Amino acid sequence: MINWHELYSGETTPTFGQVEDYIKSPLWQKLNNHLQQAYGIEPKMEYSRCSMQKGWNIKYKKSGKSLCTLYPMPGYFIALVVIGAKEMQEAEFLILSCSDYVQAVFASTQSGQGQKWLMLDVKNESTFEDVLKLIALRISLANIKA
Repeated sequence: MINWHELYSGETTPTFGQVEDYIKSPLWQKLNNHLQQAYGIEPKMEYSRCSMQKGWNIKYKKSGKSLCTLYPMPGYFIALVVIGAKEMQEAEFLILSCSDYVQAVFASTQSGQGQKWLMLDVKNESTFEDVLKLIALRISLANIKA
């Protein structure tokens, strides 16, 4: 399969339908629906030249703060959730209730300026549920109005 950033260059913006067709995961629409309904926010498509994950991504922001960024992959997607300094202590407790995979990503992610940038491959229901928990933590502790 062609890489996402090769399929849609910075000059060619994909539609949300094309994103969904590329990912082909029921968890994709489920997460987008949840974020829009639970928090009343609309996704924004942006192009990133970042070496971590180049190409078009979908950002969810509330009150000017990022809740998560979603990166299309063939058959799944990556959810970037940044755990800030305000959330770190609570996140360390929350992570204990998460899947072994999410716990391992959290443990292996380096902290920088008091933050952890968690790049989570959402391939199954347990990771999906953990991403929802982490986003809810950001909402509750980052002074973001739900």
